[in-house]
Amino acid sequence: MDVLDRAENYLHLNARLLDRLRFAALFRDGDPRRVLDTLRCYQNLDGGFGHALEPDLRGPGSQPEPVEVAFWILDELDAFDSPMVPAACGYLARVTTSDGGVPFVLPSVRNDPRAPWWQTGDDPPGSLVPTASIAGLLHKHRVTHPWLAPATAFCWSAIAAVTQPSPYEARAIVTFLDLTPERDRAEREFARLREAILATVAFDPDTPGAVHFPLDFAPAPLRLPLFGEDVLDRHLDALLARQSADGGWNGNWQMWTPLVEHEWGGYVTVHTLRTLRAYGRLPSS
Repeated sequence: MDVLDRAENYLHLNARLLDRLRFAALFRDGDPRRVLDTLRCYQNLDGGFGHALEPDLRGPGSQPEPVEVAFWILDELDAFDSPMVPAACGYLARVTTSDGGVPFVLPSVRNDPRAPWWQTGDDPPGSLVPTASIAGLLHKHRVTHPWLAPATAFCWSAIAAVTQPSPYEARAIVTFLDLTPERDRAEREFARLREAILATVAFDPDTPGAVHFPLDFAPAPLRLPLFGEDVLDRHLDALLARQSADGGWNGNWQMWTPLVEHEWGGYVTVHTLRTLRAYGRLPSS
């Protein structure tokens, strides 16, 4: 079997319905409306998303990070005209801090089972993770909503204050700077931060542990000159080689309960196939 056939078999045996339908829509001419119908089941009445859409957040309640997960799925389907988008932006507006950003995680997470790294204080500040990626995706799809302008201002202010980002902050910054329509400003900030961003990247594809590889920052070709073609080619080769014997890929972070290993495996497998196709390593349809 080829890469896609092996991955499809893995997804049938391991993945959530959502990720099986994503694969079908992206690679097997499936109906994207079925993906949207399924994604809608993760959206709460407040407009936010929960119900383990982000598998490490197991509770039903809304959190900011699952909005980012939902928006990446809508992005891959070019479905930002969905009513889910303004509803989610309304939710974000209600949980935004006074500085214009949404927190990494809200204190309500304490009521639910979750991975051990989802912790927060009583009054968490706005965070580039996930504000910057969410804002970037809304800009990409030219969405207009009252939440976006103050969130964008927050992102510019927070990015200007960054000197040594964490890997997740660096990834969010890259997404925002790549997608914002303010290109001159983005290029200036990118030039200032490029070396600091690269310092968070694991360039050896055999690096063990929960590290961040070039393709985590650039799952599709970027407008920003972050990596050379030789670096990307080396990591694309390694990504193909990491397809498991049963046909899937999974995250390199802690799988803290058996179910999340399956749920992340399905999500990461579809994400990996999209990356391979974006760089011409898979058929276009």
